[in-house]
Amino acid sequence: MFDFAQWVVLSAGWPRRLAAALAGAVGALALAPVDVMPAMLVPMVAAVWLIDGAARRETGLGRVLGWRSCMAAAVVGWWWGFGYFLAGLWWLGAAFLVEPDRYLWALPFGVVAVPAGLALFPAFGFGVARLLWSSGPGRLFALTAGLGTSEWLRSWLFTGFPWNAYGMAFGGTLTLAQGASAFGLEGLTLLTILLCAAPATLADPVGSRLRRLAPTVLAAVAMLVLLGFGAHRLDRGPTRDVPNVRLRLMQPDTPEDGSFSYANKDKILAGYLALSNRATGPDPDGLKTVTHLIWPESPFPFILSRDPDALGTIAAAMPDSTVLVTGAARAERDAEINPGQPGRTHYFNAIQVVGPGGTVLDSYDKVHLVPFGEYLPFDALLRAVGLTNFVHVPGGFDAGTRRRLLDVPGLPPVAPQICYEAIFPGAVLPEGPEAGKAGVMLNVTNDGWFGTTAGPYQHLAQARLRAVEEGLPLIRAANTGVSAIVDPYGRITASLPLDTVGVLDGTLPQRIAPTLFARHWGTLQPALYLAAFGFALLSAIRRRG
Repeated sequence: MFDFAQWVVLSAGWPRRLAAALAGAVGALALAPVDVMPAMLVPMVAAVWLIDGAARRETGLGRVLGWRSCMAAAVVGWWWGFGYFLAGLWWLGAAFLVEPDRYLWALPFGVVAVPAGLALFPAFGFGVARLLWSSGPGRLFALTAGLGTSEWLRSWLFTGFPWNAYGMAFGGTLTLAQGASAFGLEGLTLLTILLCAAPATLADPVGSRLRRLAPTVLAAVAMLVLLGFGAHRLDRGPTRDVPNVRLRLMQPDTPEDGSFSYANKDKILAGYLALSNRATGPDPDGLKTVTHLIWPESPFPFILSRDPDALGTIAAAMPDSTVLVTGAARAERDAEINPGQPGRTHYFNAIQVVGPGGTVLDSYDKVHLVPFGEYLPFDALLRAVGLTNFVHVPGGFDAGTRRRLLDVPGLPPVAPQICYEAIFPGAVLPEGPEAGKAGVMLNVTNDGWFGTTAGPYQHLAQARLRAVEEGLPLIRAANTGVSAIVDPYGRITASLPLDTVGVLDGTLPQRIAPTLFARHWGTLQPALYLAAFGFALLSAIRRRG
């Protein structure tokens, strides 16, 4: 191990860059659907050795600040991050193959340019870590502070994209994921970096054997504590169900091709209704005992709320005791808001509640839109070069004004999340006192753009972690899967596999008491980052003192 560590530390040029990229790529094995958590040891241990090897001869002010060393660390950090994101997000390319005549030319952007751009964040993290670097175990906190900060920035900068945060290595394992009830995904990310990097000190060329061994032993103890906490939390048995609620999730596996068009609207709707009424037991009337029917994101090639025939067809097919909750595009003209001002028509990606008689009872508009999927950043410029958003809506979708609870008769107050809104920790509930009223989270999505790749599994894993963080059950209806009902501990109580046509029946678990994360994350978050920076700074000061 010592010889290999020294090779990594002393490597240069392309061998060094390739080693960094390969180490980062191995970390993707810790993510869904593979979920081999120990694989995250490889990139984190390698990160320590790579930053060790970033030391450069400094002169003048550089001797104090170490600018050249920081830049060398940032460069190798970019290669490390590029390997990680390329291996973890390669499946983005599948979306460009759905309509190859329109998007095939942009395939390199999805597969290579996106990971290359995201790699700038760990590059920044490596540079910050090197600024705080020391020669002993304290450098583990420098790495935690640097990479942790870069992940925090990735979660909100440029609208944010916290997909495949390092903490998902723990979050994908249900027992370890229970730590999210206290510290959330960001806390798990800090723990993942710190604990998985600890074995790097075993190869330190100086220091006593105890000093080299102690970080790994302490990391192992911390892991056992985290596992014990998770096992204790999961040992409480199943939660009680919300009374008088019988859910049915419809998973149509509708292809994203030319058949999904307005010309086929009647056929599509008839197929949904027939599937929704499928018998799953001795009673031939499948909807007879269903109180709430859930359809996935944007299943219609038309505006449901503006189509009385479609609403009438739905009403005629469903018992009066069944409420439909469905994804649907929603349209609103400027003239409807300000009479006398024709303006343009605004489109929203929405969840709508349809009651007896086909009446739309409530609606939620998606707040956090997907760049390039639902809208184009720098719209005029990118359209001028021939780029359009994937969803065929004139001008793209508009964002909703705020997160709000959805009122669904017979259900506790619903916290709605459309598509990747479910991947943002701490941002899945309304702000203020309304958040405490939520009794269930509802995530409707269409992962059909990504086929049977790793993408839909990663999406499910991240949505499931929101249930653990908030102590709320989750209903997840996905066009192509994986559709699931998740209890507030993250346990999947019922599910339909990916790329499967079917319906999923189940009960709704009750929420549990608000978690530590739900009650105090605003205080805990800065405390964890301050602790990481504090220990790193103390070690750096001791080194330079």
